[in-house]
Amino acid sequence: MHRIRFAQAADTPVILGFIRALAEYEKLEHECVATEEALRATLFGEKPYAEVLLIEEEGKPHGFALFFHNYSTFLARPGIYLEDLFVTPAARGKGYGKALLAKLAEIAMARGCGRLEWSVLDWNQPSIDFYLALGARPMDEWTVYRVDGDALGALAAQAG
Repeated sequence: MHRIRFAQAADTPVILGFIRALAEYEKLEHECVATEEALRATLFGEKPYAEVLLIEEEGKPHGFALFFHNYSTFLARPGIYLEDLFVTPAARGKGYGKALLAKLAEIAMARGCGRLEWSVLDWNQPSIDFYLALGARPMDEWTVYRVDGDALGALAAQAG
């Protein structure tokens, strides 16, 4: 029987392991620069920026969901943004991904959130099929934009 629990600071190495495994799966290892120290500070420090759920069986972690709150001005309500969802390859097919998403939906409802959102890579058809089967729908009319690295610094330099 599986158990879902909120991660604690002592779980930081496990979380980093899942993040690195996800980066490898997504072929983005070159972008993964997270460290235990940075995760501990940003997840469990003075001002936590995100929360993590771990799914375990017999005390062994098999996956995680990392999420944070966003806000919808149109709904005037908070939402939950799922940054990462990962289940180890050996544990796939046991319902762990669905259990983590169901727990996030429960948390969203309990916290008065109006939505649960996430992004998926266009090529990741197995995940897309999984999300569609759960009733999720793609937001095809929206395109995600990002400013990072030097462009972020240049834009910040234009403030004030």
